[in-house]
Amino acid sequence: MEQKPNTPPQKPDGQNKRPKGNMWVSLIICLAILLVGTYVFNKINGSKYTEKTYDHFLTLRESQQLAEVEFQSDRIVYLTKDEAAKSSGQRKAFFTGLPRGGDTMAMAAELKAEGIKVSTEIVEDNSFIMMILSYALMFGFLFMMMRMISKRMGGEGMMGGIGKSKAKMYMERQTGVTFKDVAGQDEAKESLQEIIDFLNNPQKYTEIGAKLPKGALLVGSPGTGKTLLAKAVAGEAGVPFFSISGSDFVEMFVGLGASRVRDLFKEAAKVAPCIIFIDEIDAVGRSRDNRYGNNSEQEQTLNQLLGEIDGFDSTKGIVCLAATNRPEILDKALLRPGRFDRRIIVDRPNLQGRLDTLKVHTRKIKLAEDVDLKKIAQATAGAVGADLANLVNEAALRAVRKGRKAVNQEDLMVSFETVIAGTEKKNTVLTDMEKRLVAYHEVGHALVAALEKHSQPVSKITIVPHTSGALGYTMQLPEEEKYLQTAQELETELRTLLGGRAAEQLVFGVKTTGASNDLQRATSLAKSMIAQYGMSEKLGLMAPASVAHEYLEGQAYMDCSNETAALVDQEIQKLLQKAYQEAMSLLRDNRDTLDDVAMLLLSKETITGDELMAYVNAPKNESPAEEADPENTENTEE
Repeated sequence: MEQKPNTPPQKPDGQNKRPKGNMWVSLIICLAILLVGTYVFNKINGSKYTEKTYDHFLTLRESQQLAEVEFQSDRIVYLTKDEAAKSSGQRKAFFTGLPRGGDTMAMAAELKAEGIKVSTEIVEDNSFIMMILSYALMFGFLFMMMRMISKRMGGEGMMGGIGKSKAKMYMERQTGVTFKDVAGQDEAKESLQEIIDFLNNPQKYTEIGAKLPKGALLVGSPGTGKTLLAKAVAGEAGVPFFSISGSDFVEMFVGLGASRVRDLFKEAAKVAPCIIFIDEIDAVGRSRDNRYGNNSEQEQTLNQLLGEIDGFDSTKGIVCLAATNRPEILDKALLRPGRFDRRIIVDRPNLQGRLDTLKVHTRKIKLAEDVDLKKIAQATAGAVGADLANLVNEAALRAVRKGRKAVNQEDLMVSFETVIAGTEKKNTVLTDMEKRLVAYHEVGHALVAALEKHSQPVSKITIVPHTSGALGYTMQLPEEEKYLQTAQELETELRTLLGGRAAEQLVFGVKTTGASNDLQRATSLAKSMIAQYGMSEKLGLMAPASVAHEYLEGQAYMDCSNETAALVDQEIQKLLQKAYQEAMSLLRDNRDTLDDVAMLLLSKETITGDELMAYVNAPKNESPAEEADPENTENTEE
């Protein structure tokens, strides 16, 4: 499908013209408003008078009880002397019809001669024509107002088009995204390549009798690029792309969501082949049992969606893509064969994937010669594409703040640390005692990690407070990508996490609040080891905990008896206490190194992993500073 680069995208048939049905709706509503308004006006106007017979009017005239008479176009309104004597707010007027063939002007003259106050409406011959014209002008004014309101609402008709689909439509390659813009998801792209090939060459599949899956479900953690992949499919295939969120179908009024589903598939059928993408489909595709709490509107919308997917012909080239990070709550009918039966996992990128993603996000960024994206990729284990895009943008902003024309390696590393711990708090002033506590706490973490065999290398130690609330932190960067962890490695991580509290106890004999985050992480890790990974001697291979919402990093919940849960708690406490004692023993055996590194950290506030290892690898009773400056040793002894 060819398209000139400067040619604006053309709307499909039915979108360039305003539907004629909207005009008829406006006409009917205006007529209804006019009729109801006229009826209400006559009711209100007529309620001021009490209707009487013409004989009653003549009787009052003969008995000279009339005080005021007004001749109107279709009636005689009169007031008795008794009512006229009352205050204006309490008067009660009467009316009766005009006599047939009577001379109104002559009767008025006679009443005036009798001393009665008479008033007469000016009735012209063209009164009926004027009434028709007044109604026509009023109707025209109402019609123009309704048309203006309809235009303001985007031409969607009366009621704001609440039954219309809210899908955003991108024609041809107007998504501006192709597979070149998606990195780190090679497996997902390979799975979607078949859909692209079918949209471009459907005859290959129809000749052999094959049918393309009607729907594909993109499943993954937030920020992994599910929406970007869907747009890339449309960009690669060169077909119209309808994008809508699942929440756009959900309305307060029953039936409107189903109406929007019908309208969406109706519009898609006009421009087939095309792609319909429903983001966050769990908002409308939630299971229809009572466990998650549903309502009739959501169920009707889901039923309509299922019916529309079953109803369209897959050979016409309508493909439904959907994205979610909560597949476990989707209705089973939505996932059965013939609907969203193909599940495509959009996982967190590995090392090579992160490197490719960084290359994509830095294509338009001016980089300095010292930039090594591989080191950044190694440091960002577990990050998703959105995290890496944010990291690159923060680095570019920092380079601008520093007055540089290009982003260097320091900008990228500082941005990475900013994502972890926030920016530095320059106005926070710690007391000398607090600084010593923080320094020993962080060195406790780092020293335990440096002395262990199965730990990740320490990259940086700092006692500068940050906006995340941390008064300091120890950064460890992995040397290689790992997908499995042994029990020994997890126990080492436990000892490292508890090394800060152990250092506080060993040096100062106190417990501070600075270890709160360490204890939470250590407890969570120990719980996973005992309840999920089967690393407990008493529980053995039993895994009494299950993870809810795995793609949202949900917490594990216990699915066991109270007795087993109590045993899990005992095992967790036992594991943590063991790790703490081992960390304390390591620090006690290397107390001199702990003191030396803490003093260095207090003087410099930030040290590197290489500086730490220089002290760890130095011979006993000899620090790196003493090796470099022998005179300093003599001064110390003196």
